[in-house]
Amino acid sequence: MTEQPISANPPVTARALLSHRAFLFFLLSRSLSRFSSQIAAVAIGWQIYDITGSAFDLGMVGLVQFLPTALLVFVAGHAADRFERKRVVQLCQLVEAATALYLGIITYLGAVSEVQIFIATFVLGIAGAFESPTTAALLPLIAPQGSLQRATAVASGAGQVATITGPALGGFAYAVAPHLAYAVMLLFWILGMILTGFIRPRPQAVSKEGTDADNIFAGVRFIRSNPAILGTISLDLFAVLFGGVTALLPIYARDILQTGPMGLGILRAAPAVGALLMTMVLARHAISRHVGLRMFQAVIVFGVATVVFALSSWMWLSVLSLAILGAADTISVVIRFSLVQLSTPDEMRGRVGAVNFLFINASNQLGQFESGVAAALLGAMPAAVLGGVCTVGVALLWMKLFPSLRQVESLE
Repeated sequence: MTEQPISANPPVTARALLSHRAFLFFLLSRSLSRFSSQIAAVAIGWQIYDITGSAFDLGMVGLVQFLPTALLVFVAGHAADRFERKRVVQLCQLVEAATALYLGIITYLGAVSEVQIFIATFVLGIAGAFESPTTAALLPLIAPQGSLQRATAVASGAGQVATITGPALGGFAYAVAPHLAYAVMLLFWILGMILTGFIRPRPQAVSKEGTDADNIFAGVRFIRSNPAILGTISLDLFAVLFGGVTALLPIYARDILQTGPMGLGILRAAPAVGALLMTMVLARHAISRHVGLRMFQAVIVFGVATVVFALSSWMWLSVLSLAILGAADTISVVIRFSLVQLSTPDEMRGRVGAVNFLFINASNQLGQFESGVAAALLGAMPAAVLGGVCTVGVALLWMKLFPSLRQVESLE
């Protein structure tokens, strides 16, 4: 990775991005899918717990949805590189809409069972395993030249809006009538599928049959041979693995901050609010210099904010720490995504993106597991402090192990 810009195109403003028809359709479609996913998390989680009353079954929902990502990572990436990406996304949205329709009908008829919900969740997991890396590989073909970093920030901001408001919308719809939540999901996914059809991306480089690049494992080999991409993806895996405190928030809300369920909701929303504010900043002011160093600095701030949160016994400081944590994570995410996409040939973006998506999901899932085990052994506060310290340590170690990543000067 050299210190020269990958592209010398003039920057595109956030306003100009939103006037770009292909990007606007992409943004709306992606946001509707994200809203539906957030509503599904609330509706399915509440319904399975209402049926079984089992915390174990509630935890199994996440595992069932994650399994397809682990099992289909290479197939999903291969499909994103072999077939027209917007058609793959549309097919996934159609399957998701059909699953929402199925859940809505059996819920309305009162014929829903635990097994049916798990099967539907698994199907949603399969669709998500294909949709996420394909959507990521589609964005570089839509964003105007020289604007991928800003486009990523805007798309990330829209995703944060869905993360903040989606669960509330899902909870309200489910409270009115359980089947209404699934009806909203159905409507959003159908609208998303229609909007995806209006996207006119630049021509996609499709790998040819019989070449090495066509191999479904070519993405793994490409990542291993590119130190900057390997460092970027593995940094996310280990930083989130050690630094995730989300699983410990109920303990902090009840036992340390003594703030109750409403306080827990505020704590959960704080990282997303910080992330949303940072995406607004990045949408207007893209990071133009020392991007590799800025990414490491953001991860270090993430770790330090985790330590501050871990040691805090004041609600205002805890919320502020979580907001800073979310903002720092957004800087890292935008740089990582842009760097991976711009450093990967278009005909391999699906396979590389699928591996990246697997790492992100694994870090989130395993990070919650690691936090829970550490808290059980050490206590919540020591576990959170240790996680933050380890995150800082990982960032410093990766700066030594991947000097080419640290020396990346600019993205576009």
